[in-house]
This record gives sequence, structure tokens and C-alpha cells, in this order.
Amino acid sequence: MPRVVIDLNTSSGLAVVNGQWKFAQGLVPGEPNEGLVSQLEGTPARLPDYDDSDWEVCTDLGKWITHGFSFVWYRINVTFPETVDGHPTKGVRVQFETCIDDYGELWIDGECDRNRGAVQGFNVPQRVLMTDDVQPSEQHTIALLAANGPMAAPGGAVFVRYANLAFEWREPGY
Repeated sequence: MPRVVIDLNTSSGLAVVNGQWKFAQGLVPGEPNEGLVSQLEGTPARLPDYDDSDWEVCTDLGKWITHGFSFVWYRINVTFPETVDGHPTKGVRVQFETCIDDYGELWIDGECDRNRGAVQGFNVPQRVLMTDDVQPSEQHTIALLAANGPMAAPGGAVFVRYANLAFEWREPGY
């Protein structure tokens, strides 16, 4: 299947989708104890209309954010372009691909594909379908929840190994 990959950790890739990564610490950023409370029923940071305007801009997803037991949210709004690598995008399929160190969840427009977007293991590559029918100029919110691990004795720090949009054509010749 022909495909073109946009690296969302490069300035050129971000320019194609008119995007900018932001990040904030905490399961619920800005809340005491990182928002870790008994019986939490969800965090608003996963939702597309969440106000992340006061979050820090992230220019390097591979940069270590925090040490010890911690959560970090990464968010970006992307706009699908008319073309990628000279090929029209209308009607094609787009996958979001990432690997979060150490554990991660992927939320696309406030939804998590529980088979592919939820935590699947330690440093496991993840890929979720964003759409199988691109409409150019369509906007989407990608929110990544990263957790340092192992949770009982975390080491290292939180970071994103890679984040890509893969545009895939079903027909030969694009």
C-alpha cells in the first residue's frame, strides 16, 4: 500500500499540518497531586475542546520531561493538507503512529480506541486509525497521555520516541 509519512517531531512535518505540540504534567494538569484522586472518572485533558493555551510548547518530543512517578499530556491540533508529497489526500486513510516511553494512551478527538490506543505494555509502538476518508482542511486533536514506569518503581523519564501521520492510498499509483 503506498504511503507518505509526516514526522510530527520536525518543523517541516508540523508545518504541513499547521500543528504545534504542547505539554503539561499531571493526570489532570494544574491540579494538586497531579490530579491523582480516588475514584477519578476521567480527565478533561483528553477532550478536543480542553483549554491548553497555558501549556508549554514542546519543540522536541524526545526531550525528557520529568523523572519519577508522573504523568504528562502532549496535545496537538492538526489540519489535513490538500496534498502530501505531491499526492492528493482527499478520501485516503490516515493512521497516527507513536511510541511513548514508558506507557501511553492515544486520544483522537476525545476518543480512545481501547484495542489499539490504550496502554499495551512497556514502550510498545501504537497505531490508530484517525480516518479512512480524509477531507482536506479537516482538523483533529491528538492527545497523548504518557506515564513513567514501571509504575511501582519508575526509572528514566517521560518522552515520546516518535509521532507520525501516515497517509495511505488503497490504489496503486495513488
